[in-house]
Amino acid sequence: MPSPEVLGPPGAEVLLLGNEAIARGALEAGLGFASAYPGTPSTEIVETLASVAKKLGIYVEWSTNEKVALEAAFAASASGVRALAAMKHVGLNVAADAFMSISYVGVRSGLLIVSAEDPSMWSSQNEQDNRFYGMMAYVPVFEPHSPAEAKEMAATALDFSEKLGTPILMTPTTRVSHTRGPVKLGQLRPRAPKGYFKKDPKRFTLIPAHARERRKAIIERWMRVKEAVNDLPFNRVEGSSRVVIVASGISYAYVREAVDRLGLDVAVAKVGTPVPLPARLVREAIAGAERVLVVEELEPVVEMQLKDLVASEGLDVEVHGKDYVGYEGEMTLDRAARAILEFMGKNPLETPWRAGNTVDLELPERPPAMCPGCPHRATYFALRKAVNSLSLKAVYSGDIGCYSLGVLPPFQEQDLILEMGGSIGAANGLARVAEGQVAIAIIGDSTFYHAGLPALANAVYNGNPLLVLVMDNRVTAMTGEQPNPSTGITAMGEKARWIPIEDVARGLGVEKVVVFDPYNLKEAFNALRDALKYVVDNKKPAVAVARRACSLYIDRIARRRGVETPLYAVVEDKCTACGICYNAFTCPAIMVKSDGKAWIDPDLCTGCGVCAQVCPFNAIVKVREGSPEWEKLWF
Repeated sequence: MPSPEVLGPPGAEVLLLGNEAIARGALEAGLGFASAYPGTPSTEIVETLASVAKKLGIYVEWSTNEKVALEAAFAASASGVRALAAMKHVGLNVAADAFMSISYVGVRSGLLIVSAEDPSMWSSQNEQDNRFYGMMAYVPVFEPHSPAEAKEMAATALDFSEKLGTPILMTPTTRVSHTRGPVKLGQLRPRAPKGYFKKDPKRFTLIPAHARERRKAIIERWMRVKEAVNDLPFNRVEGSSRVVIVASGISYAYVREAVDRLGLDVAVAKVGTPVPLPARLVREAIAGAERVLVVEELEPVVEMQLKDLVASEGLDVEVHGKDYVGYEGEMTLDRAARAILEFMGKNPLETPWRAGNTVDLELPERPPAMCPGCPHRATYFALRKAVNSLSLKAVYSGDIGCYSLGVLPPFQEQDLILEMGGSIGAANGLARVAEGQVAIAIIGDSTFYHAGLPALANAVYNGNPLLVLVMDNRVTAMTGEQPNPSTGITAMGEKARWIPIEDVARGLGVEKVVVFDPYNLKEAFNALRDALKYVVDNKKPAVAVARRACSLYIDRIARRRGVETPLYAVVEDKCTACGICYNAFTCPAIMVKSDGKAWIDPDLCTGCGVCAQVCPFNAIVKVREGSPEWEKLWF
């Protein structure tokens, strides 16, 4: 839950998550509209704004995807309302079409686009550097190094955006978004949540004739931006020396600490706007330098611009970067220190720099697992049985969500995972060319609405024989249980219309649609077998909806309302130590004792009862009924 200190008084110094600090900074700049699609590490920005929206009189929404979120935020800006759109880095791929066009049109009121980056891929499928989007679209990029700077940057970015008529792309990394730090709060400015759209077709309608004129305008604007970034407080030079280290974003924090610990005589050029490079400031920093090292995460965005500056102005300075720093993974203090030492001609192994004693520990692996009571586990168990009962060779086209864990043993029912919505899109191709195999697309409810609809329409239109299995747990679970069109609640906690997935599928023309409760294994098996048989026999697409709310979500509601859950236990005399419950079903609440028999941890059991259906010896029984209201919590 967002920290209540986000609405603390001006002048107070509070401990905020980086994402909370971004939200506070936007509020200090008079934000009136915010939209996002949840994605780690960006989610808490709009979660924080949603938690205070009603109190402050602003509008906040979880949009169906990042493209819609950005389009909505842009429209608010074009109507005179300061706006923010947030997403994780891969989300900008979804919004890229709108992003490029918005840059051409420009903004009226401030528009901040936050793309939270994830070096080392802690929760992502790739490590792309979205600063390149800024270069391609002529959009300035702000990159904070701490929660405190993230707050200041968010506020400054909205002002800068409005002053120069440009959208701003902000790229905090995981270590900034998910780090807590001291933040000094500023004054909350008055908000304007309502505006008025003044028509200007030559600007806002990007037909070719208008776009050609806007192309000229965007280049002229970029020239002004390139000069203006030199005067921002986030760009500065610390010290003077014949050796200069240029660092951007979180890399600056590590560089600053490493230089101080090592006691090096170097100048540090802090770059808070890697795109465009503050050329005037950097030129002054390296004017008398002999050697320069650029320290940045991922791609050589700053390094390339600096080398271009050096070459174009004929400066006699040696520039290094990725040859010492490397490309892959996030920056760390150790990595920054090693790169600096090697650049300075020192042996990192012979130069002590760490404070205090260090201990090299090899931590045990902690592979991710579906939660106790997760309905996806039961769905995968039933799906495997249904596929085997029909002697089918299945290709499982997976997607982004909790159900991605189906790639792991014992289920191994994810053979291909690309991106949001890619499960159905790829299954269209598999259905046509994977001879002797049945294509099964596995997608979640939030992802279905995010990017699954066009691909499902494609399957119906082209008659591609595939099964779309929608795991509807009623929330966007992987990112923290945010609501979506399958939940019936908005970001601001208001009741919304629930859009049943089966109705959407039928509306798109799917003739065979089945809905089942994963906690009822027999029902789940029969429904999935029926849908698969239809695909094989009729050579047409089918949709199966597995509907059970996320167990963590329900457990939290139950605890809050004082609802007692059912409890299951193992009858030791009946348990044969066959291992099916802990090897083939793998619920984390089920432990194995030294004699091979199962034991259920009562603190972890959620009362789903699926294990009792899995056990072939009826050795698992219900030992507590639970409150009568419990079943009603599951929607």
